[in-house]
Amino acid sequence: MSVQAIFPEIGESVCALPFKTQLLKWIGNKQRFAHEIVSYFPESYRNYHEPFLGSGAVLGTLMPKRAFGSDIFGPLVEIWQTLHDAPGLLKRWYRERWNMMQSTDKVEAYEAVKASYNVSPNPADLLFLCRSCYGGVVRFRKQDGYMSTPCGVHNPISPKSFSQRVDLWHDRIQNVTFRQLDYREAFKEVKKGDMIYCDPPYFDTQPILYGAQSFSLEYLLETIARCKSQGAYVALSIDGKKNSGDKNCEITIPAGLFHREVYVNCGPSMLKRFQMEGKTMEFHHVADRLLLTW
Repeated sequence: MSVQAIFPEIGESVCALPFKTQLLKWIGNKQRFAHEIVSYFPESYRNYHEPFLGSGAVLGTLMPKRAFGSDIFGPLVEIWQTLHDAPGLLKRWYRERWNMMQSTDKVEAYEAVKASYNVSPNPADLLFLCRSCYGGVVRFRKQDGYMSTPCGVHNPISPKSFSQRVDLWHDRIQNVTFRQLDYREAFKEVKKGDMIYCDPPYFDTQPILYGAQSFSLEYLLETIARCKSQGAYVALSIDGKKNSGDKNCEITIPAGLFHREVYVNCGPSMLKRFQMEGKTMEFHHVADRLLLTW
């Protein structure tokens, strides 16, 4: 079934250079369609900001000349900082845990890494967990940050394959400064002519999954309005359509804040795939709304 058959309102504008080599698995990962999101960005801007970094899919696809990537989640930011400053260490973290999984029972090894992370959250364990957890759906309990996703049915990629991805991503993010910041602090550094891409936890599906930061959509929209008034460009990915168009995720957006709205086809729901344990996904395609202030 074609994209237009599922979501007739989706446009044809797609960037000519997709970048589909995923580094991290993460809930809401935009890797497969980041090139389409990027195709709507302005042709020129000063600095690029991504204050909800996650998997960094849009950042990696864009390869900006000067950028700031941030997230409130410390272990995640440390992965990105290590990728930038010491890619060999990132490879070693993955290789050590992958070797442990090969030398013993797969689930037992995964649970050992998960237990290590939950005792003391750290980037090395998180890196392997997000590559090997079930469905790539990394879940954390909001009250204590406990990572609860079970082991995936797939075998994690080999250290050689992961190493190749690290080298590729290392080259693409050399112009990025990575920082652990709450999105409210990150927005304060945005200047006139800057470009901001926001991919916050989704209102309809993700509050129970990504408890790493306290999030208010109302406050985010107020912050976007301030940045827009200061002359910055802001793009926001947010809930759109679910159940192959049968359900609209109703979110109140202030009138006049965004000048354009497009729908981006995301394919089968990552979360629904996890919940249905491999059953058919024919009726569970989703489309995100991409809201643009220009």
